Amino acid sequence: MPRRFLTSEDVRAAKSREILVDPETLVTPQALEAAKAAGVAIKSAAGGAYVEPAPDRGPDAAKAKAALSAMPEPEPDLGGATGVVVAVVGKNRPGILMEITGVLGAHGASVLDISQSVMGEYFQLTMAVQLPQGRPFGELKAKLQCLGGPEDYVVRVMHERVFRFMHRV
Repeated sequence: MPRRFLTSEDVRAAKSREILVDPETLVTPQALEAAKAAGVAIKSAAGGAYVEPAPDRGPDAAKAKAALSAMPEPEPDLGGATGVVVAVVGKNRPGILMEITGVLGAHGASVLDISQSVMGEYFQLTMAVQLPQGRPFGELKAKLQCLGGPEDYVVRVMHERVFRFMHRV
């Protein structure tokens, strides 16, 4: 049975001080705010206050959850550091590697492995990087992804655990 939604419009249109919803109905945050402002109580048809239903994760939810729990832990030799994968693709020109490694160096990151190839006027670069413990991953990601541009090159940065999960066999 498809889920139904209770919206703020539904709350404003209600002629009662109480709205009963079935267990599969999702009440939007805006509807909850509208109900509170109008003094309308949202209750479960089964009795009691409204409780948000469990999210429907789809038919593959159990398989995905099992895969996540079976995912290997980060390499112990990182010593609490954050593993980062940096991928760069674009038009080749002098200085690109220097720009990328300059930002990495400014954040205290170490390059563990690097692969680069050039085809004609285009290149691709992939690096495994270690960010020291306590250094913010989000800040490094933002700085790197601001480099280049659509006419030059594009940088994508992801946490090592995300990369491993995406590329598991």
